[in-house]
Amino acid sequence: MSREEVVRASGHENVTGEHASTLEVTSDDFLTPAGDCILAVDADRVPADFDEAFVSACQDADATITATIAAGEQSVTVTGSGHPDLTFENERSHVLRTSDYVDDRTVMVNADAAAGDVDRALVSALADGHDATLTLTVESTD
Repeated sequence: MSREEVVRASGHENVTGEHASTLEVTSDDFLTPAGDCILAVDADRVPADFDEAFVSACQDADATITATIAAGEQSVTVTGSGHPDLTFENERSHVLRTSDYVDDRTVMVNADAAAGDVDRALVSALADGHDATLTLTVESTD
């Protein structure tokens, strides 16, 4: 079964997309140069807003989660896994992780890409302030 959540956000002039192990979309309306994992800001939804059935599906260790981030004419799709410890309780940020570390911001583990792997054309579009869309899809066995 497939379930989807869509988040609308904005690029920001300080987007660099250089982090090697995480990728983040935040509801904060600002971004400092230190936030090298953040690709978009001012998200209109946070993990705590997601549907209970979506969250439950993501808590299946065998679930496949995909995240597509699009801005301008550019997009990237990152694929990872669900995890039983995913809570989706955070009211600020969505974090995709290449590791299996889980905290309340984590929406995907074992991701096949991080911010530093994202095509530079997409990073440029986000740094130019283009609107962004994060689409999270989970495929689970239930």
